[in-house]
Amino acid sequence: MIDNDVVMGKGSVVCVSDDLVNMFGCTIGKRTAIGPFCEIQRDAIIGDDCKISSHTVIGGLVTIGNNVYIGHGVQFCNDIYPTNVVRPGFMKECVIENDVAIGSNAVILPVTIGRGSIIGAGAVVTKDVPELSIVMGNPAVVSRQFDSMGDRDAFVQRDNSHSL
Repeated sequence: MIDNDVVMGKGSVVCVSDDLVNMFGCTIGKRTAIGPFCEIQRDAIIGDDCKISSHTVIGGLVTIGNNVYIGHGVQFCNDIYPTNVVRPGFMKECVIENDVAIGSNAVILPVTIGRGSIIGAGAVVTKDVPELSIVMGNPAVVSRQFDSMGDRDAFVQRDNSHSL
């Protein structure tokens, strides 16, 4: 269900059917694709040219920049002390800067993920991630740092060029 208070940018789409998502009070940028079985909560902001894969939950106070890829089953958890009681001040902001890629089944706590970073599949991100980093593990740690977007892109291209 897409609530009436959702702002969808031009060219953005919900893949499959509006009945297979739960979106309310959020803002979606231009040309962004939302996969099935996603939930995007009130006060979440997603930028332009993003891909949000299926079974992802994006809570309130999450801001996602432009050109961000989010894999399947990613969970954004921004309540620093989860309980069954809503308590003001216990929700923290999470910021994902531009050109970030987040692997499937990652868990993102209230952190800032720097521009151009790559989050490994299944990572549990508990601390801020410097820009142009690759992090992986539980808890996630920096495994590689790049000097520029060009270096990062060359690494990704080279790593994906082998055949299986």
